[in-house]
Amino acid sequence: MALTNRFLLNSSALLRSSTLPLAVTSSRQAHAAHNTVINFVPQQEAWVVERMGKFYKILEPGLNFLLPVIDKIKFVQNLREIAIEIPEQGAITIDNVQLRLDGVLYLRVFDPYKASYGVDDPEFAVTQLAQTTMRSEVGKINLDTVFKEREQLNENIVYAINKASAPWGIQCMRYEIRDMHMPSKIQEAMQMQVEAERKKRAAILESEGIREAAINRAEGDKKSAILASEAIQAERINVARGEAEAVLLKAESRAKAIERIAMALEKEGGQNAAGLTVAEQYVGAFGNLAKESNTVVLPANLSDPGSMVSQALAVYDSLSKKK
Repeated sequence: MALTNRFLLNSSALLRSSTLPLAVTSSRQAHAAHNTVINFVPQQEAWVVERMGKFYKILEPGLNFLLPVIDKIKFVQNLREIAIEIPEQGAITIDNVQLRLDGVLYLRVFDPYKASYGVDDPEFAVTQLAQTTMRSEVGKINLDTVFKEREQLNENIVYAINKASAPWGIQCMRYEIRDMHMPSKIQEAMQMQVEAERKKRAAILESEGIREAAINRAEGDKKSAILASEAIQAERINVARGEAEAVLLKAESRAKAIERIAMALEKEGGQNAAGLTVAEQYVGAFGNLAKESNTVVLPANLSDPGSMVSQALAVYDSLSKKK
């Protein structure tokens, strides 16, 4: 019974010692975790064990057994993705503009062995590498490109960091430029450039509006002129058709009148009536001569109406005989 109680007490003490809080750094020394023979490794952690000063193995999460004194937990690696703040630093673009930039680096340990023995302090090494890489990438582009292709700049920095940190067992997941500061004169110049660009766009939009308005007015005038000419054409056609129909109607009515006159002449007494009508028109024509002109040529026997009537009848008889 006493032996059982002693074993339970030792086990609880070992459990408490294995769950002590660990350091925050990615490379943890042996004092962060002690060999208690029965060791419980938390999830997403890797414990690097040395046996008699030489690398032995990496403990997986869960229950693990180690020999006392001989085995020693040298490093504790955090396998979760961690964020590291990159301090503000200066960088000069290719067009000689000095910038102050800081950022956030997200990385993960994918090989605990390389992270433990490949570099002394992985976090410090990656931070310095991120700073130098950022200065180098910013120095390859101009100021406008820094703002326009910020995402591409972040990708270039991640690629350069991963290429250099592969032997350390560390993978850079992403890098984000957080703040960017520049001299006040450069900011004023950029503000003036932005205002000029806005004025330029406003002027272009105004000119395009004027052009569109002129085009619309011209098209409206063109359509109006076309419609007016079509209306005039249609009016002339209608007038011509009306005049043609009027001429036809007059000709038809005259033909009918002549036909009726001819029928009337064939009847008894028709010749005398026609002669009388001709004589009346002959006399009436002489009455209208003075109205048309101041100079009038009259026959010598104008004072004798009878002779005028007989002349008119003679003309009619002559025309009738010829027919």
